[in-house]
Amino acid sequence: MKKNNIAFKVSVVTIIINTLLSIIKLIAGIVSNSDAMISDGIHTISDVFTTIIAIIGILISSKKADDGHRYGHERLECIASLILSFSLFLTGVGIGYSGILSIINKEYVDTISPGVFALIVAIISIVVKELMYQYTIKAAKVINSDVLKADAWHHRTDSISSVGALLGIILSRIGYKYFDPLASVFISIFICKVAVEIFMDATDKLVDKSCDIDKVNAIKKVVLHEKGVLGIDDIKTRMFGNKVYVDIEISLDGNKTLFETHSVAERVHDKVEKNFPEVKHCMVHVNPYLDVLKK
Repeated sequence: MKKNNIAFKVSVVTIIINTLLSIIKLIAGIVSNSDAMISDGIHTISDVFTTIIAIIGILISSKKADDGHRYGHERLECIASLILSFSLFLTGVGIGYSGILSIINKEYVDTISPGVFALIVAIISIVVKELMYQYTIKAAKVINSDVLKADAWHHRTDSISSVGALLGIILSRIGYKYFDPLASVFISIFICKVAVEIFMDATDKLVDKSCDIDKVNAIKKVVLHEKGVLGIDDIKTRMFGNKVYVDIEISLDGNKTLFETHSVAERVHDKVEKNFPEVKHCMVHVNPYLDVLKK
């Protein structure tokens, strides 16, 4: 519930600011005759839709396990991230295509250089979007939400695209008019790059990719520190949305009773889940330690 409340609060703030910012950018782009600013405004509009997708994904994925989904719904957050990446990629392609057409057809030749209004709005956008990135990424880390992290990076791309728009407007104003549509093309390339990265991250978590080696080693350290554990025979991890499943085989003294070995396994299970909040479940299998049996 806390996760949903934080995500909903962040999303409402994001939607309101992005809506106002996109309107201002589009007005500035049209009034100041700047393709780069109009492209930037369209990018910001896409942020509104992706934030809506993000909050829907978080709300659905946080549903408790039911009879039809015994492992929960966390992977639905990955689905939301995939939709987010597709939306971002299509936005980038559209902006790039428009910019390339403008350059090929030399539409910039007879146009009036962008006005000061566009410059001011670009600077404001850079500051606001960077602040929104910091605000959203902080919340994403608190609730460990991949889709909210993806939305945060959407803000960062918007901030960087505004930097591109700013440079394009400045160069266009001093006589290099083709830099305004060219800025749109560079903006689109960066947007597409981030979209692909979000897509790859979400895909990894849908296909049971293992945790990074540092996380696995940290889990091993906790397990080996537990009294009674003589070794680790095998350990497997898999990402499940923003959660992790751990399957581990430990070696115990084969002369111990079932009650004793079960107690050790239970402690290992509890320690792993306590020390690593992202671990949704730890399955512990016990093997007899062969060296002990030989004696």
